[in-house]
Amino acid sequence: MRPGDTVAVVSPSGPPDAVRLARGVALLEGLGVRVVVGAHTMARQHLPHLAGSDAARAADLQAAWCDPAVTTVFCTRGGYGAARVLDLLDWNAMRAAGPKTLVGSSDVTALHHAFRAELGVATLHGPMPACTTFSDEGGPEPATWASLTGALKGEPWSVAGTSMLSQGPAGAAGPIAGGNLSVLASLCGTRWQPRFTGNIVFLEDVGEAPYRIDRMLTQLQRAGAFQGVLGFALGSWEECGDPYPVLRERLLPLGVPVLAGLPVGHGTPQLSVWLGALGAIDTESCSLAGQFSDVGTAR
Repeated sequence: MRPGDTVAVVSPSGPPDAVRLARGVALLEGLGVRVVVGAHTMARQHLPHLAGSDAARAADLQAAWCDPAVTTVFCTRGGYGAARVLDLLDWNAMRAAGPKTLVGSSDVTALHHAFRAELGVATLHGPMPACTTFSDEGGPEPATWASLTGALKGEPWSVAGTSMLSQGPAGAAGPIAGGNLSVLASLCGTRWQPRFTGNIVFLEDVGEAPYRIDRMLTQLQRAGAFQGVLGFALGSWEECGDPYPVLRERLLPLGVPVLAGLPVGHGTPQLSVWLGALGAIDTESCSLAGQFSDVGTAR
């Protein structure tokens, strides 16, 4: 993303707070880009957890992606609803629009996963304009903002974790995939069922008790999602109690590096990571790193 670009903001999931969104849009404009807001971004419907109807949310997302002037599409917030629009998108039309950048996290995991499968593009797992770390009244959280703007400029990135739960054979290098654990588990049995063979798998979640994390990991594992994985990079587990006994029991028998404690997900700071790009787990520095030049090359 460069000064002068046109950036779109849409709501494929939950309804954003108007004040927070206005602050987020102003911050983006401060980067020298033109911001267009989807027609239904602030819409409401009879289900209060959705930002308008499925058709309206899908239409905004597709219109933004297919607009030749738009280079980057930001999702306003997470919540729930992105998976409901997947089968309403014209993937052929979006594929013809060429590669662009999608930015979001949490429920946007459904879009990250589907965009990579359908369009072959890398997407940015990062903060969203109507969320606390981006548009707090006192300004964006400094480390979060620096990570986001650096990623959008195409700078090399590195995120340090706190520990290696397992060293594995000798680190791992390959495409990064994954996102929010509960969203990924919900895609099992669908056209977009997760298959992470040959990938480093990033996982995080919020508000999930350890037994539910156990259930979702077991579901993914029994669905074959973890066959042939290169390693795991674990982000934040906010309001999840202590998930690490479960994470160790479920993931360590796979015999691959498991990096833990990345400040990526729902915590503060909320650092940005490219999904679909090539990355590497460094077991000595307990970090996950990648290069922007690899974005869009790993399918």
